[in-house]
Amino acid sequence: MDINTPLPGGSPAGTSLANSHGAGKRLLCTSPAMALPLQVCAQLCRRPCYCPWVPPRCPRGSPLVLDGCGCCKICARRLGEPCDFLHVCDQSQGLVCDYSAAPMGRGTCNYIEEGCEVNGRVYRDGEVFQPSCKLQCRCLDGGFTCIPLCQEDVRLPTPDCPYPRRVEVPGKCCPEWICEARDQHLPLQDAGAASRAVSPLLPYPCQEWGTEWSACSATCGMGFSTRVSNQNRYCRLETQRRLCMARPCPALPSGTSPWHCGFGEDGEYIP
Repeated sequence: MDINTPLPGGSPAGTSLANSHGAGKRLLCTSPAMALPLQVCAQLCRRPCYCPWVPPRCPRGSPLVLDGCGCCKICARRLGEPCDFLHVCDQSQGLVCDYSAAPMGRGTCNYIEEGCEVNGRVYRDGEVFQPSCKLQCRCLDGGFTCIPLCQEDVRLPTPDCPYPRRVEVPGKCCPEWICEARDQHLPLQDAGAASRAVSPLLPYPCQEWGTEWSACSATCGMGFSTRVSNQNRYCRLETQRRLCMARPCPALPSGTSPWHCGFGEDGEYIP
């Protein structure tokens, strides 16, 4: 190749150029990750390296990185920007050059998709699914978080229904409330007849009651789960909390601040 041939994306060799890295630097395009033929590598990557004296000024959020040949400093491509072998994406932001929907040799910077496996089935990153009729989940960065589809309402003991209890009903997904009167299990609409047989003034033993623990408040790292229960010394309904961790958080790139993600009350994803 003639030394006066213009460099890919740069000035012709010999015009304000410097041998910045020398001829001994390993050709990065011969690595298994690139999987390029040696002839193509030799055409794209010139040795020795000739780079501009002054490195390019990059827009905010785009760091200076080595090009695909490992020769010259270039501005890393950002999310949605075009990319190719020479013009690499910002790997510190988890971006890779996606060639799936672009002509051969050109791509678009996109995030690395990490699927998640639940009950032997693999879901795509961002996909919403229901592992059961009681839960709706979303795949996110290799893990998943879920929200309940059944109501977690609380029914307090009353004179008409001193022993409320949730039970599984055959043929129905979500449990339903019943009134338990002594040794009888009566539906809520028949609780009035049972209450006439039990005086509300008489003390009765505290029957343990509580909801299921909620999904973890954090999609990764330490969070908390809540439930409503009367399992305390006063037999009063209260909201109880415990620590939980769905999965460890991925390592943060240097120079970035911690982040948190999860679901809001309406099930929408909150970045």
